[in-house]
Amino acid sequence: MDSFVYILESENCDRFYIGSSQNPEKRLSEHNSGKTTSLKNKGPWKIVFRQKYSTNQKARAIEAKLKKMKNRKILERIIREKEIKISV
Repeated sequence: MDSFVYILESENCDRFYIGSSQNPEKRLSEHNSGKTTSLKNKGPWKIVFRQKYSTNQKARAIEAKLKKMKNRKILERIIREKEIKISV
């Protein structure tokens, strides 16, 4: 089943969040309802980017690589260019 890497942006505190899910819209709803404690009180969040992968394993590997980089400029470039150019 297809899976997605997504980037959320806080509408209040100028932060990004990287995640992966088979249903990014459902995850967004969970993030905004406070079910994700690390994001609580930092939203509301909006999806600013998503990219589809053929497997959940590949999406999670890309998510992990992006999180390890911790580089805002890379995230801004991904959002601007509408593509993740990282391989696993």
